[in-house]
Amino acid sequence: MENQVLVLEKAESFIETLPVKFQAKTYWTLQLLERFGSELQEPYSKSIKGYKKLKELRVKFGRDINRLFYFQYKAKVYVVTSGYIKKTQKLDRQEIKKAYKIMSKFIEEQGK
Repeated sequence: MENQVLVLEKAESFIETLPVKFQAKTYWTLQLLERFGSELQEPYSKSIKGYKKLKELRVKFGRDINRLFYFQYKAKVYVVTSGYIKKTQKLDRQEIKKAYKIMSKFIEEQGK
């Protein structure tokens, strides 16, 4: 079975706000996640310290950078929770907390 990437509504809404070429690069990066799964490494994917299971998918287009947060759910399912345009060197802690909350809610709802 091939990997599956599930893009949640918040992440999809974010991607739709991007310029068309940036959207294309973002979807291309999501295809890398689908193809390589847990084997996808930097510069495309990186774990987030202090947040078990949560990772960032890194997309750069010209001078612009966006981050999509995702986690592995079950064996071969990767769930993309949300995203944002990165404007500083550090990850935005509020965005990470939001992504973690979405992840926790998703896992809880799937357990029901």
